[in-house]
Amino acid sequence: MLSLAQQARAARAFVDTALAAAGAIDATLARRLDTHFPRLYELYTSVYGDRADCLDRLADLVLLVARVTAERPDELRALDAAREADPTWYLSNRMLGGVCYVDRYAGDLAGVRERIPYCKELGLTALHLMPLFRAPERNSDGGYAVSSYREVNPALGTMDDLRAVAADLRQAGISLVVDFIFNHTSNEHEWAQRALAGDAEYEAYYRIFPDRAMPDAYERTTREIFPDDHRGSFVQLPDGRWIWSTFYSFQWDLNYANPAVFNAMAGEMLFLANVGVEVLRMDAVAFIWKELGTTCESLPQAHLLLQAFNAVCRIAAPAVVFKSEAIVHPDEVVEYIAPRECQLSYNPLQMALTWEALATRDATMLSQALERRHAIDPACAWVNYVRSHDDIGWTFADEDAAELGIDGFQHRRFLNAFYVNRFPGSFARGVPFQENPRTGDARVSGTTASLAGLESGEPGAAQRILLAHSIALSTGGIPLIYLGDEVGQLNDYGYLADPDRAGDSRWVHRPAYPADRYAQRNDPDTDAGTIYRGLRRLIAVRRATDELAGGALIGFHTHNRHVLGYQRPGAAETVLVLANMSDAPQVVPAEALSALPATAVDLITEAETTLWADLELAPLEFLWLQV
Repeated sequence: MLSLAQQARAARAFVDTALAAAGAIDATLARRLDTHFPRLYELYTSVYGDRADCLDRLADLVLLVARVTAERPDELRALDAAREADPTWYLSNRMLGGVCYVDRYAGDLAGVRERIPYCKELGLTALHLMPLFRAPERNSDGGYAVSSYREVNPALGTMDDLRAVAADLRQAGISLVVDFIFNHTSNEHEWAQRALAGDAEYEAYYRIFPDRAMPDAYERTTREIFPDDHRGSFVQLPDGRWIWSTFYSFQWDLNYANPAVFNAMAGEMLFLANVGVEVLRMDAVAFIWKELGTTCESLPQAHLLLQAFNAVCRIAAPAVVFKSEAIVHPDEVVEYIAPRECQLSYNPLQMALTWEALATRDATMLSQALERRHAIDPACAWVNYVRSHDDIGWTFADEDAAELGIDGFQHRRFLNAFYVNRFPGSFARGVPFQENPRTGDARVSGTTASLAGLESGEPGAAQRILLAHSIALSTGGIPLIYLGDEVGQLNDYGYLADPDRAGDSRWVHRPAYPADRYAQRNDPDTDAGTIYRGLRRLIAVRRATDELAGGALIGFHTHNRHVLGYQRPGAAETVLVLANMSDAPQVVPAEALSALPATAVDLITEAETTLWADLELAPLEFLWLQV
């Protein structure tokens, strides 16, 4: 029996023959195949090796990779070479991401190009444009129901416009980030329409069943994601058949048990890479593999497929990196983070617990998470954010909460009540999302400013916004700002008048470009100016502080549950971060600081701070102490 290495060599010879016949091999491709093909072979055959056509399908994939490599523009080939020489470029303390919807923030792609100078002013090095592909006019799930991965929504521009945006951003030192929505397509996608018409080739792109027998069997162990839209994991087609639809009824899950689906989606992914996309947000990664008798979430094959997509990029477009989106149990989130899987990952736990600490005025749960769940592969990075386009879900682990004497279910109910202003004394003005009266489950929508108290006129709201962002900026990884939040944009309740959006409260925190607030950003007497100036200062300090590069973090016990503490170690010095999560002054006692030097400099204010005495922090004050 041949070893895996011998099998890979035999497969490589088979593939090389196909490449030679197509005249599709060059020195760069050959070198990358030498490095990465054995890994791709191992992954591909782990998923599809029991199929008689596995090797033929793999050869088809490599021919696709060769064609895309040959078509790759020269400037992107140069970027590939630079990123191969510096594969962890994203660990720099200069990294700063921004995210926006094209239409809401800039009108169209031409408007995005006009706003690139502002992106440079803010200090962005990455810009995530929310889904901008062609999608159904009414049922689009904010663009996450893709009808074509190779066409831009006509209201936003064309694919050539996107190429121009990518080139301009690259020239400005800003990486373009887009979503790769690879778990499902819209029901208007050509593949979906051909499946609906009975084309057997494309029926096999989806999981379609003639009756309820198999759907009922699967649904014994799967969970409902959007119960307000439909029950279970399947929806009925007009012809009476049932199709897998994890999310909305117009989003049909792809069948990755079929290697033709993997190959086709690899082609779509590499098309985007050649447009100039440098970071792909891998959407809904937990759901891409289905297996009867399981939850059909975070199964081993999902990881193998992600790693195979990664291997494809290492050969065809090594400048591209992946960012995982897995809003699941913290133990499952970290399983997607690895240099050979997703180099970057959203950090939903830190985000959720930042808001938890602000509501409770207690840093205990956040401190526990930073000490226990922050560490990842040093070649990878968290994407730390205060809020995103999506809702806030309370993703902490119940077992972690129980260690602190907290009932997870009841605590989530409290947090939901607090952030939708159903708790006495709440400063927040959020809106519930997907509230389920039967189970008590819900999540929360709202802009950072509205959740932090700016909408309600709460004293200290601007400082609370800066405090939340200071944590995202100082814990390591890539901080991400939802554009508009840096000037304190408020909830937009106008979505309620739009029948296509009224049922989705997430539109409350996707307001149009807040022109009046941007006009005030340099006026220190306004909320917008206070927030903008404070954030610009934090960004500048971070860029100048090497200790804030990478992701290494050491916990620091402040002996005061209201005060968060952690250390960012460097080669010669350490940055100690202290943050008062409460609305009252708090003291870090001298004994907590006794092992430190007598004084330290607060990098933010440049003031010298005495450490061999009780250290008092004002309400919502935070310090970045270089010691």
